[in-house]
Amino acid sequence: MLAVCTRGCSMQTIIHPDVQRLPHIDEAEKILRNCVHCGFCNAVCPTYQLLGDELDGPRGRIYLIKNLLETNDIDGESVEHLDRCLTCRACETTCPSGVQYGRLLDIGREVIATEHSSRRKPNPLPHLVRWVVPRSWLFDPLLRIGNVVRGFLPQVLSLKIPKIAAVNAHNKRSLKPESGTLSYNVVSNVTQRKVLVLSGCVQKSATPNVNRSLASLLASHDVAVEYLANEGCCGALDLHLSAHAKAKQRMRYLIDKMHESLSDYDAIISTASGCGVTIKEYPTILADDAAYLKKAEEVCGKVVDAVEYLAQFDFSSLSAKAIRVAVHTPCSLQHGQKMPTSLEDILNRAGVQLVATGEKHLCCGSAGSYSLLQPSIASALTARKLDNLQLDNPDVIVTANVGCQMQLSASAGIPVMHWLEFLAQHHDGLTK
Repeated sequence: MLAVCTRGCSMQTIIHPDVQRLPHIDEAEKILRNCVHCGFCNAVCPTYQLLGDELDGPRGRIYLIKNLLETNDIDGESVEHLDRCLTCRACETTCPSGVQYGRLLDIGREVIATEHSSRRKPNPLPHLVRWVVPRSWLFDPLLRIGNVVRGFLPQVLSLKIPKIAAVNAHNKRSLKPESGTLSYNVVSNVTQRKVLVLSGCVQKSATPNVNRSLASLLASHDVAVEYLANEGCCGALDLHLSAHAKAKQRMRYLIDKMHESLSDYDAIISTASGCGVTIKEYPTILADDAAYLKKAEEVCGKVVDAVEYLAQFDFSSLSAKAIRVAVHTPCSLQHGQKMPTSLEDILNRAGVQLVATGEKHLCCGSAGSYSLLQPSIASALTARKLDNLQLDNPDVIVTANVGCQMQLSASAGIPVMHWLEFLAQHHDGLTK
């Protein structure tokens, strides 16, 4: 068993010569030096809370990565401890030393994938997920078939099939192609601004109401919406499944697509916080790519979450202020993008009746494809999260990420919606 130091001193690391040549190792060493082994991170780590194993907490995993970089070796059990991490980054929020744990884990997983792939147990599921999900021509019909047969499947399987949200009547306006983009019909004839909205892989198939709702809300404030044709995946799925080369390929493709007409847009909006946090970190991930770093910085300078962009508007004319709402702020929004209260602030200003919830910092168990790869841990976290969200008997749960929405709605006894859907359904200013 790897011994873990708990003394309050910085972590000195002597990088193995064969590791030193790999990408981002200097960055990893700097991150390691910031850790003082205080253990505050374990107090907020979902897997440590469930499993009680030091190596299933951030401090233990940091030591596993340190050992990997120093010895250029790792065993299968240690790889499993790293793979059990949700990358929720709650540890980053609570860390007094500012350790960028999520980034360190990505670098460590890349070293394992490129140098020690044989240490990971063979599992075709990650490859299948990576192959199917970004291909909408395949994912969309499979998802629809799954929704048809889910009622005939055992619960352990049916819970893993995302429910397709029905299209709301007020969101059935059409999309029309215009010069390489998809442009949303706008209510007002006096459009003052234009934004580019990212569709996402899963969201456009499983929860199509989300971007339609955003377009309706923005149209009521004279903001036009456009979508990219052939957008492609943002790379987050590949990145977190240790397929770093493919992830960077997808990132470069999307950067090129967004950069083509960058000056035309007031902002680039992501309505899935899990995608948004990855896109905002393109300059860090591609820091060693001289051909793309500047373009990545220029693109990401305009990327915002929908919470950030809509904060400037007044949505106080709601028709359903008596509805009791529990807010779930996804890890990717509160820990990754450092906006722990922004969603609640918008809803409060809109006059929404928010109810009390508990353990806001803990992950819901979705974490991208985590719920498929670590189902027992994910299910335990989902049950715990739903208990905390329903402490005060809400009528509905709202969230800001498609993965969280699907994970919670599969088990919740009440509706789970994206917050944009909720606002659009009840905003009196919209043209029906």
